[in-house]
Amino acid sequence: MSATDEPAAAPPGVPHPRAIRSFVTRAGRTTIGQARALAELGPRYRLPFDPGQRDLVAACVAAAEAEGRHYTRTVLEIGFGMGQATAHIAALQPDTLFIGCEVHEPGVGALLKSIGEQQLDNIRIVQHDVVEVLREMIAPATLHGVHIFFPDPWHKRRHHKRRLIQPPFVRLLAEKLAPGGYLHGATDWQPYAEQMLAVLGAEPLLTNTADGYAPRPAYRPETKFERRGLRLGHGVWDLVFRRA
Repeated sequence: MSATDEPAAAPPGVPHPRAIRSFVTRAGRTTIGQARALAELGPRYRLPFDPGQRDLVAACVAAAEAEGRHYTRTVLEIGFGMGQATAHIAALQPDTLFIGCEVHEPGVGALLKSIGEQQLDNIRIVQHDVVEVLREMIAPATLHGVHIFFPDPWHKRRHHKRRLIQPPFVRLLAEKLAPGGYLHGATDWQPYAEQMLAVLGAEPLLTNTADGYAPRPAYRPETKFERRGLRLGHGVWDLVFRRA
């Protein structure tokens, strides 16, 4: 995992989906429980970034089937934070394989801890920049869903270029979705919600499932920060688009 803003080279003739990273690598304190989960569960549930693995979904599904588990869908979650929503949804949907991308180690440790406590076998984690994971390891039309919950809104105007939801990145996501697959984003920052709606709505491979913003799907849990914001009168905006 690189902490620099220098992107990897794009294939000839293909613009890099994002020249500036949407995250910075922050130092965070890993708790004793998270460190134990990283050591004990990381070898099983954490996957290495490997540009030589061109179809991560097929590899994960095949490995699961070899152990007697069968998944009917695969969902990629981008930036899962501390993993509460990931674990919640995975418990509700045991027939779905969830691949989570997160760069911050305390969050990876926290999700691994939840995996152990809740005995969740349908989660795999890649601790790496999701743009590179998508470009190098996810084959076209292999994802049934993508979750992007509360990405960093980069509030200051000079930082808007760092926002994850930009046209080239959305095109990359859309190409990785299978026909009928969905992209579900959520944010609590209205200007970012408006940008997300505009960018997603302009992608010809995607169709909005709602007239504007979508109702919160039942599977997405409210976070404690979301509940606090709603009590204070702040808004939360969900967007659900489908691949044609």
